[in-house]
Amino acid sequence: MKRSARDIECWLVDMDGVLVHDEHPIPGAIELLNRWVDTSRRFLVLTNNSTFTPRDLSARLARSGLNVPEENLWTSALATAAFLGGQPGEKSAFVIGEAGLTTAMHEAGFVMTETDPAYVVLGETRNYSFESITKAIRLINDGARFIATNPDTTGPTPHGLVPATGAVSAMITAATNRVPYVVGKPNPMMFRSAMNRIEAHSETTAMIGDRMDTDIVAGIEAGLFTVLVLSGVTQADQIETFPYRPSQVLDSVADLVPLI
Repeated sequence: MKRSARDIECWLVDMDGVLVHDEHPIPGAIELLNRWVDTSRRFLVLTNNSTFTPRDLSARLARSGLNVPEENLWTSALATAAFLGGQPGEKSAFVIGEAGLTTAMHEAGFVMTETDPAYVVLGETRNYSFESITKAIRLINDGARFIATNPDTTGPTPHGLVPATGAVSAMITAATNRVPYVVGKPNPMMFRSAMNRIEAHSETTAMIGDRMDTDIVAGIEAGLFTVLVLSGVTQADQIETFPYRPSQVLDSVADLVPLI
């Protein structure tokens, strides 16, 4: 049976390029969030950035005029911690990242250590150090399992692009010959853990995103209804270059509000 937006009970929505752009709300974002609240829809706002805690992100979105409670935020750090927390064996890790990742790992029951950890977990940080990268390489060569929160190779700053998790993990891979298991988008694992968080089912869940190569492909692989918005990275003429298609294409989330 062909699904439409009216059939959707639970929503997953990307943050940057969909709800906000450069700290400013994208037209329709406030109205969409209000509609979900007014109609008691379950929803999560997703981001591949592992830097911030849900509390930090909630405050950031509030400054942009968007009211998103902590419990409605799902980051690659939370998804990584949830995934590793469900794995058997010792709960110890050497973590390279910011508070968003270290807090999530602590809450999943992990001990942070540089001595024989079960995992090396690489996330986003503005302070990658040669010392910590060298430590990660040595621990992985000694048998620690290599995990990365997300594959993004660059991240934006007010001064231009900076190297991100994917670029640093490539350096570690070159030195260890070990490829990390990446939990964040486009791994549909992130969507499945998000759905578990809100007790959603794939048949009645949708993903709204602005990237064909992460949001949409992962949504398709997770069996979700997918909505591509053209308010972020992907332009309309680029859709044809991909071998898959979203369920629906809209200019922005403003066009979605009347449909639900």
